[in-house]
Amino acid sequence: MLLLSKECDQPATMTNNVKEGLCAALYMLCAGCCVQALFRVLRADANLLPSQVDVGASPVSAIFAFGDSIVDSGNTNYLASIAKSNYWPYGCDFRQGPSGRFCNGRTVIDILGERLAIPYLPAFADPAAIGLRIIRGVNYASAGAGILDVTSRHWALYNVGLRKFFIVGLAPIGCTPNQKAARQAPEGRCADYVNQIIGTFNEGLRSLVTQLNANHPAAIFVYFNAYGAMGDVLNNPAAYGFSVVDRACCGLGEVTCLPNAIPCPNRNQYLFWDAYHTTEAANAILAQRAFAGPPSDCYPINFQQLALI
Repeated sequence: MLLLSKECDQPATMTNNVKEGLCAALYMLCAGCCVQALFRVLRADANLLPSQVDVGASPVSAIFAFGDSIVDSGNTNYLASIAKSNYWPYGCDFRQGPSGRFCNGRTVIDILGERLAIPYLPAFADPAAIGLRIIRGVNYASAGAGILDVTSRHWALYNVGLRKFFIVGLAPIGCTPNQKAARQAPEGRCADYVNQIIGTFNEGLRSLVTQLNANHPAAIFVYFNAYGAMGDVLNNPAAYGFSVVDRACCGLGEVTCLPNAIPCPNRNQYLFWDAYHTTEAANAILAQRAFAGPPSDCYPINFQQLALI
């Protein structure tokens, strides 16, 4: 989910209390679904860090991202969790190396941020994520995040002052190497039962977006059809440059990529990086569909249009 708003009329000093309040107000979705928030904040007159310069180059001033390991930028590095990715070969194609991203390179949030001239978001759990370091946004996503009540959390976000939401539906998780192995899917097929459940969830989520837009005319909620976008790639892999969509580049079956494992050399041709997560090449396609996709991808408008409002 993404939230955007115009510049505030009042000073917006991001203190620890505000940071904690935003975290308490927001929610996270389960695997394959990311919740993001874009929040327009007042440009401070104080000297900014190098990563905070050129605020005027972007139509938004900050991004606040929420979700699970799909968009985690390192929160699990600071949490008592067995879900870790701060070791090689994770990040083998990322300029900062292993960072806690569950990918070989950039996540969808990283790429969307680049499109808006926003620097990579610091992890909320990082003790250094305070003051000016979070003036351009924060990433709250964490591996293993679950579903909380949607409507009440949106209302909390609304009360905080956020007005633009980009809500991402679940991708076809039944097609991940993990689920295909765990559900013993036939050769060349996905775990259909899992995808049927996801389809029902996504229908409800899209209906919720319509309801929220009707009930909150001062805000705008957008639904991204990640299931359809990912399905297009699975059904037509060659058209998107992929030659392998049924197994992971690193790791086998139901496991993540283990420390010092040797990943595939042709990572741009793989849809899945490990048993759960997509490669940077796949993330770039999903980000583009979210950023400039037609109404079949983004309803009622796309990410770029939302940012420019």
